Amino acid sequence: MLLTWLSQYRDIGLLFMRIGIGAIMVMHGWPKLAGGLPAWQKLGHAMGVLGVNFFPGFWGFSSAIVETLGGVLLILGFLFRPTTILLTFNFIVATVLLYKTANGRFDDWAHPATLLVLFFSLIFVGAGKYSVDRS
Repeated sequence: MLLTWLSQYRDIGLLFMRIGIGAIMVMHGWPKLAGGLPAWQKLGHAMGVLGVNFFPGFWGFSSAIVETLGGVLLILGFLFRPTTILLTFNFIVATVLLYKTANGRFDDWAHPATLLVLFFSLIFVGAGKYSVDRS
C-alpha cells in the first residue's frame, strides 16, 4: 500500500532492468566472443552435458554471440522475446554444467540459475513500453 504508486512506473523499471542486465551480458559475452576459435571450442564443450558432442566451436560461438548480441538487443528492447528464449537456453546449459561439475554445491551454480529464472520470466513479461519492439 505504501509504495503502490510506484506501479505506474513499471515500464521505467523494465527499462532500467534491460539496460543493466543487457550491459552485464555484453561484458560477460564479449571476452568469449573475442577469444576466437580456441575460446569457442572450450565453451562449446559445455554442450556435452546435454549429450551434444559435435561442433564445439559452433556451439561456443553461438553461446558467445547470444550473450554479447543478446545483451545489446536487451538494452534496445529489440527482438526481445526471441532473445530471452535464446538466453534462457544458454543458461539452462550453464546451470546444468555447473551443477554437475560442482557436485551440487549451490554457490557454484546459483549465478547461472538466477539468470535462467530471470530470462525465462522475461519471456512472459516482455520488454515494456520503452523499447524498439513497442515503438
